[in-house]
Amino acid sequence: MVLNAGNLNRRIQIQRTTQTPDGQGGFEDDWSDLGAPIFARRRDVSDSERMMAGRWDNKLVTRFVIRATASGRSITRFDRIVHEGVVYEIDGIKEVPDTRAFLEITAYARDVP
Repeated sequence: MVLNAGNLNRRIQIQRTTQTPDGQGGFEDDWSDLGAPIFARRRDVSDSERMMAGRWDNKLVTRFVIRATASGRSITRFDRIVHEGVVYEIDGIKEVPDTRAFLEITAYARDVP
């Protein structure tokens, strides 16, 4: 399938954490939205693909593709994605081969309804 902006048919929210002192010598994570929601393509990784990669666990692994804008390139694996009420932890980010126009974010969710 050819990847173009028309394939980006989902809206995701990137969130970034700041740490604030908890008053007991530790820190609490305080998550806040990083900019406005952005368009993305979503593809869940199949069970057979996960087994071949040796990652059989109770997580939903998903690949999101977004435009490679300046704000998109600022996303790190310490950020997270919220999509349709589900929180995804970012596992990796890479450029989609042969174009520099898109980024693929591999993420996983632990608690999926």
